[in-house]
Amino acid sequence: MTTIPTTLTRRLRRLAVRDDGMSTVEYAIGTVAAAAFAAVLYTVVSGESVVTALTDLVTRALSTTF
Repeated sequence: MTTIPTTLTRRLRRLAVRDDGMSTVEYAIGTVAAAAFAAVLYTVVSGESVVTALTDLVTRALSTTF
Protein backbone atom coordinates (compact mmCIF):
# COMPACT_ATOMS: atom_id res chain seq x y z
CA MET A 1 0.00 0.00 0.00
CA THR A 2 1.40 3.37 -1.03
CA THR A 3 1.23 6.32 1.38
CA ILE A 4 1.59 10.03 0.61
CA PRO A 5 4.58 11.65 2.30
CA THR A 6 3.76 13.74 5.35
CA THR A 7 5.23 16.97 3.94
CA LEU A 8 3.08 16.72 0.83
CA THR A 9 -0.02 16.13 2.94
CA ARG A 10 0.77 19.20 5.06
CA ARG A 11 1.28 21.36 1.98
CA LEU A 12 -1.99 20.24 0.46
CA ARG A 13 -3.85 20.97 3.69
CA ARG A 14 -2.33 24.48 3.86
CA LEU A 15 -3.33 25.17 0.26
CA ALA A 16 -6.86 23.92 0.84
CA VAL A 17 -7.36 26.09 3.94
CA ARG A 18 -5.56 29.23 2.79
CA ASP A 19 -7.74 31.96 1.34
CA ASP A 20 -5.75 35.16 1.83
CA GLY A 21 -7.39 38.12 0.17
CA MET A 22 -10.52 36.32 -0.91
CA SER A 23 -12.91 38.55 1.01
CA THR A 24 -11.31 41.69 -0.42
CA VAL A 25 -11.71 40.41 -3.98
CA GLU A 26 -15.30 39.37 -3.33
CA TYR A 27 -16.15 42.82 -1.95
CA ALA A 28 -14.48 44.51 -4.92
CA ILE A 29 -16.42 42.42 -7.43
CA GLY A 30 -19.66 43.04 -5.55
CA THR A 31 -19.01 46.79 -5.51
CA VAL A 32 -18.26 46.89 -9.23
CA ALA A 33 -21.39 44.84 -9.99
CA ALA A 34 -23.55 47.14 -7.83
CA ALA A 35 -22.14 50.24 -9.53
CA ALA A 36 -22.76 48.77 -12.98
CA PHE A 37 -26.34 47.85 -12.02
CA ALA A 38 -26.92 51.38 -10.68
CA ALA A 39 -25.60 52.90 -13.92
CA VAL A 40 -27.89 50.72 -16.04
CA LEU A 41 -30.87 51.45 -13.80
CA TYR A 42 -30.21 55.21 -13.94
CA THR A 43 -29.95 55.08 -17.73
CA VAL A 44 -33.25 53.20 -18.03
CA VAL A 45 -35.16 55.36 -15.54
CA SER A 46 -33.88 58.65 -16.91
CA GLY A 47 -34.74 57.65 -20.48
CA GLU A 48 -37.45 59.64 -22.24
CA SER A 49 -39.83 56.70 -22.72
CA VAL A 50 -39.86 55.82 -19.01
CA VAL A 51 -40.40 59.45 -17.97
CA THR A 52 -43.23 59.79 -20.48
CA ALA A 53 -44.87 56.55 -19.35
CA LEU A 54 -44.69 57.53 -15.67
CA THR A 55 -46.05 61.02 -16.41
CA ASP A 56 -48.97 59.54 -18.35
CA LEU A 57 -49.68 57.07 -15.56
CA VAL A 58 -49.74 59.78 -12.89
CA THR A 59 -51.85 62.07 -15.09
CA ARG A 60 -54.43 59.32 -15.68
CA ALA A 61 -54.48 58.41 -11.99
CA LEU A 62 -55.07 62.02 -10.92
CA SER A 63 -57.70 62.77 -13.56
CA THR A 64 -59.95 59.85 -12.64
CA THR A 65 -63.40 60.88 -11.41
CA PHE A 66 -65.55 58.87 -9.04
